[in-house]
Amino acid sequence: MLNKLIDQFLEHLTHERNMSPHTLRNYASDLAQFRGHLCAIENRKDVDIKDIDRLTIREWMASLHNDHKKTSVARKLASLRTLFQFLIREGVVDVNPAKLVATPKIERKLPNHLSVEDAVRFIETPDTNTDLGRRDRAIIEFLYATGIRVGELVNINLKDIDFRERLVRVTGKRKKQRIVPFHEHALQALMHYLSETRPAFLNNAPVGVRDNQAVFLNYQGTRLTTRSVGRMIDKYIKQCTDIHDISPHSLRHTFATHLLDSGADLRDIQELLGHALLSTTQIYTQVSMEKMIAVYDKAHPKA
Repeated sequence: MLNKLIDQFLEHLTHERNMSPHTLRNYASDLAQFRGHLCAIENRKDVDIKDIDRLTIREWMASLHNDHKKTSVARKLASLRTLFQFLIREGVVDVNPAKLVATPKIERKLPNHLSVEDAVRFIETPDTNTDLGRRDRAIIEFLYATGIRVGELVNINLKDIDFRERLVRVTGKRKKQRIVPFHEHALQALMHYLSETRPAFLNNAPVGVRDNQAVFLNYQGTRLTTRSVGRMIDKYIKQCTDIHDISPHSLRHTFATHLLDSGADLRDIQELLGHALLSTTQIYTQVSMEKMIAVYDKAHPKA
């Protein structure tokens, strides 16, 4: 029955695929929603996997379109495809009906990013005369210097950083590790935070609670969360006039775009970002192309 097979699939993802907790939650939510939809239609507590075909899945997807974005519907279909691929491997079914259903066409939006001038202005917003300001400056400098994800940033430990060579070992998606360099400005901000702020934060926590390994801490001496970094970024964005629609992930986009604009090779940027596929990185060429066209239109006498 479907319920038991979904549990087996999630168990497989947890122990064999090294999925992140966030991705696992998405799979569990998508598949539970699919099962709930089928059970409601048939007024049953569970569904036989062999009763699910292409039309069943298309029907479910059609029911989602009014209340869900196309990206969300596409992700749910991808979750089903992966489930059935697992069931084929386990010999439970012979075909993958989800592969026979077309993925909704999604317009690929260009990522938001800051200009060089706005990036510098944003980085310099925190008040480095305060403990929180020193920490926040170090975080923003580090995100822009390395292009790492916020989830990767908060998981960095002291042992992951080579201060002499200015390198950081980052653990990305599916536990894949990569080495990323960072510049002198980020190093200075980091050292300022580590020497003057981090010890004070550690002292705020009881010995059994404080996190001695984590680089970035909250004022209670425990590891910072991605949500806390998001709130911090939002706070400083509001202090910068004329900068809008910027998230922590936008600093990653800014990093990649500025490298490409300065002549960096796309494959090197792919390696720095930790993208498995070059096609994921290629979206930044569209950003740079838009900028080039704008410059052409502004500068050419007959444009």
